[in-house]
Amino acid sequence: MAETLVFELVTPEKLLASTETDAVVIPASEGEMTVMPNHAPTMAAIRPGLVKFKNHDGKELQFLVFHGFADIQGKSCTLLAETAVPVGEASGAIEDRIATLRKELDEASHHEHKNALEQMLGELTHLGQTVLPA
Repeated sequence: MAETLVFELVTPEKLLASTETDAVVIPASEGEMTVMPNHAPTMAAIRPGLVKFKNHDGKELQFLVFHGFADIQGKSCTLLAETAVPVGEASGAIEDRIATLRKELDEASHHEHKNALEQMLGELTHLGQTVLPA
């Protein structure tokens, strides 16, 4: 049997996934990252994007995540996400997050804060175009 790693996807509210898999793709802040068994121990910041993995039955699962950290320890990968939803529920999550950012942008007074909000808004708009059907 091929080696596997234990993958867990956790939000402050609940454990969304816990399974053995041969690989998981995470949206690390420096770019998409594939984690496989015996990966070097690593901590990675997570940006908004898709997490993809196959469960123990071989079914591919995808979740939209918003920020967090991944703790990779050779035989395990735990992704602690601020928010995560199955891809089928992504439309509402992205739209809600964009609306919140637009409101924050309207109320922001500091130039640096406005720039950060505009960058996040651009990332989410691009993510929405990539993830959601036209």
